[in-house]
Amino acid sequence: MTLTTSIQTMARVRRSRSQSGSPRWILVGAEIAVPVVLLAAWWLASAGSTNTFFPPLQTILTRLGQLLQTPAFLGSVASSVGNLALSFVLATLIGVILGCALGLVRPLSWFAEPAIHFFRAIPPVALVPIFVSLIGFGNETRVLSITLAAVFPILISTIDGIRAGEPTMEMVTRVYRLTPAERLFQVVLPAAGPRILSGMQVSLITAFVVMIASEMLGSSTGLGAATLLAQQSFAIPDMWAGILVLGIIGYAATAVFTLFRRRVLRWYIASQQQEKNS
Repeated sequence: MTLTTSIQTMARVRRSRSQSGSPRWILVGAEIAVPVVLLAAWWLASAGSTNTFFPPLQTILTRLGQLLQTPAFLGSVASSVGNLALSFVLATLIGVILGCALGLVRPLSWFAEPAIHFFRAIPPVALVPIFVSLIGFGNETRVLSITLAAVFPILISTIDGIRAGEPTMEMVTRVYRLTPAERLFQVVLPAAGPRILSGMQVSLITAFVVMIASEMLGSSTGLGAATLLAQQSFAIPDMWAGILVLGIIGYAATAVFTLFRRRVLRWYIASQQQEKNS
């Protein structure tokens, strides 16, 4: 009976892969084709443009190639990417740790949740001037602003993910007599993983937006500050080049996190696909 069940399961998985193979390749092709089509349309629409504020794409790409050879521009890109990565990691650690504590200890969440929802309602960009006034224009201000803005989606999704599976988790831990550490790492976090990673994806987008805003408000370093300085200096090709690089960074960060999410949640995606095709 076990062998029969295993054979049937493997057959369903193979059928699901064969059925989803073609649409998946279509989606991958569309994901590659859409940026290419947009760039081609931009190239054609801007070709021969005499508008100062809308230069040809060829001019922008030529200027971008020149900027990529300068240490100042590369330093601005490295500063922005470094702040984004550091703040996102800090927000993930803080959000998951606090979320586990508040999700597992109900009395603690009763006191903390009103404050969490109050600060969550404040637009993340609105916090940047406050930190600039209190701390100054240093790199610590930008990291703190990005981290605080990015922590709330992870925190709330962690709390919801832990509470969603709590009755089942309690039953499993009692049957197998798991220790608190085993319960946390073997039952609680894996069950809450899909929601936590969904919150992390939202947090990454928030962190990227606040990163740009924090660099544009009184900062002299970072790609956001370089783009704003180019706009104020009427170096329009430099401004468009900075915007283009910001878009590439945002797209690359989302793509890398999507691959990471699929890698971590392979078991969850496979089980969902199996249920859908069964």
